[in-house]
Amino acid sequence: MKRKTLIKDPIYGYIQCNPEEINVIDTEAVQRLRRIRQLAGSEFVYPAGVHTRFEHSLGVMHLSGLMADSLISKGHLDEDAVEIVRVAALLHDVGHGPFSHVFEALLLRHLKKTHEDMTIEVVTQTALKDAVESMGLNAKETALLAVGRLQKKSREFLSQIISSSIDCDKLDYILRDSYHTGGEFASIDVFRLIHTVDLHEGNLAVDLVALPTLESFLVARVELFRSIYFHKASRAAQILLEKSLEKANEEMGILNVTPQEYLSYDDYSMWGLMLQCKGSKSYIERLRIRDLPKVCYEKMFFVKDGVFSTILTKEGVRRQLEEEIANEAGIDVESVYIDVPTLPSVPYHSTIRDEDVNLPIIQRGKNGRRRILRLEDVSNIISVMKGFLNIIRVYTDEVHRETVAKASEKLLGDPFSAKISF
Repeated sequence: MKRKTLIKDPIYGYIQCNPEEINVIDTEAVQRLRRIRQLAGSEFVYPAGVHTRFEHSLGVMHLSGLMADSLISKGHLDEDAVEIVRVAALLHDVGHGPFSHVFEALLLRHLKKTHEDMTIEVVTQTALKDAVESMGLNAKETALLAVGRLQKKSREFLSQIISSSIDCDKLDYILRDSYHTGGEFASIDVFRLIHTVDLHEGNLAVDLVALPTLESFLVARVELFRSIYFHKASRAAQILLEKSLEKANEEMGILNVTPQEYLSYDDYSMWGLMLQCKGSKSYIERLRIRDLPKVCYEKMFFVKDGVFSTILTKEGVRRQLEEEIANEAGIDVESVYIDVPTLPSVPYHSTIRDEDVNLPIIQRGKNGRRRILRLEDVSNIISVMKGFLNIIRVYTDEVHRETVAKASEKLLGDPFSAKISF
C-alpha cells in the first residue's frame, strides 16, 4: 500500500497525495506556481487575495479525484483512470505566465497562443515530462487532458472533469477565491454536486436532486465575476501590468523563450525584469504606490448575445475608439484604455452560457427509469440569467478624468450607437 502524504488545505481540510504525485508536485514546473498569484491585481482591492496557482492546482487535483471516484462507483470509469485524471488536473495551469491571465493577452497578441497551449508545451517539452512518464502515464495524453482537449471515443467526459460547465477547476476557484477575498458568494456544497454527477451519452450530467446546489454554483460564478474578477480597481491594476509587460516585450523580447526557459518567469522575476526596462518602469512605479487609472465612463447592459463585447475584443476596433476619445479629449491615446469582459486578460466568464443551460439533468422515476432534461427547462433562475453581462469601461489618469468622461459620453452615449466604423 502506497504511503500517503497529507497536505493541509483551508478549503478541504487535507489533500492526500501518493509518492508519485509528490514527485510531480516537486518539479520546477509545479513549484513555480507558488510564485504566480491566482488573482493578479486583486490584492489592490482584497489584501488577502494573494493565494497562488499552486494551492488552486492541488485543489483541482483533489476534486477531480473525487469526481472520478464518483463515476467509478456508478460503473462509468475504471480505477486505473483516476491517476491520469488527478495528475492532469494538477498540471492544468502550469502554462500560465506571470500575473496569470494578464500575461495571456501578450501570448495571444504576439504568438497566437493561450495558456492552455503553453501547458501542453511545458508538460511535453520540459523536465516535467520525465516525472509524468515515470508514473507510467503518456505525457502528451496527460497534457491534452489537462487542458480539456483529450479526444478519446467514449471518454470525452474525462476532459469534462477538468474543463466544462461543472468542471473541478471552476468548483475550486469559486470556493478558493471567495475564501481568500472574504466574499460570501460561494456557500456551495461541492461534494453533493460531485457525488451526484453522472453520465448521459458519454457526457457529464447532474442528478435533479442536486439542482439547488448547481444553481448556487452557477449564480456564484456570475457574482464573483462582478465583485472580484471584473472589479474596476483590480482591472485598473491589470491594465498597468499589461502595459508594462507589453513594453518589456518590445525592449527585451520576453516572449522569445523555450518552454524550459519560460519556467523561469513568475510574478517576482517578471516584476524585477520590468523594473529594469525603461518603458515598463513607470507603470511598475505606479503600482508600487497604488496610483491606478480611474474609471471615467461605465455602461452596463444585459443582453442575450455578446456581439458588442466581442466586437470590442478586436484590438484594432478598440484602439480606434480609444484614439477617437483621446482626440476628442485632446490628450495622448496612451492615457485612454477601454475595457470589456471578453478581453483575454479578464479571467473566467461573466455569463450563464449555452453550454451551461444545455447541461443534461437526470430525473429518476420510482421505477428507476431516467428522464433527461435540460438545465434551462428545470431552472427558472438559470433561464432568466442566461445572456451576456456587457460592461464597457473607459479608464484614464486622474488628471484627465473629467475631459475623458465628456468625450466618452459624447461618443458612447448609447453603446449601440457608438461612433465607430466596424
